[in-house]
Amino acid sequence: MEVENMKPQVSSRLKISEDVIIAIARLAALDVKGVAGLGGEVGKMSKLRKNGPIKISMMGDVAAVDMKIIIKSGEKACNIAQEVQTAVKENVQNMTGVPVARVNVTVSGVVFE
Repeated sequence: MEVENMKPQVSSRLKISEDVIIAIARLAALDVKGVAGLGGEVGKMSKLRKNGPIKISMMGDVAAVDMKIIIKSGEKACNIAQEVQTAVKENVQNMTGVPVARVNVTVSGVVFE
């Protein structure tokens, strides 16, 4: 076998930062009608301290999202939470290609206007 015919197989790997997934999840959740905001600050310090409103857990190449939302008064919490789950899962999967196993939503507050 000649050396010229033996080409090393090059494998490439794409890694999506958790910050990107958090940003996409944040925008998707805030786009749902009835969501007043998230249950805390989103920033580098909140991610480093693991006390932000959105947490990402990677299990291999699959993501799990835990998030806290604040809803507007007069809205049905269960319906809003289900819409957030669907929106976050679809947006993260479509924009990053990272499969999402689950989206856990906690309603941490209500805003009375």
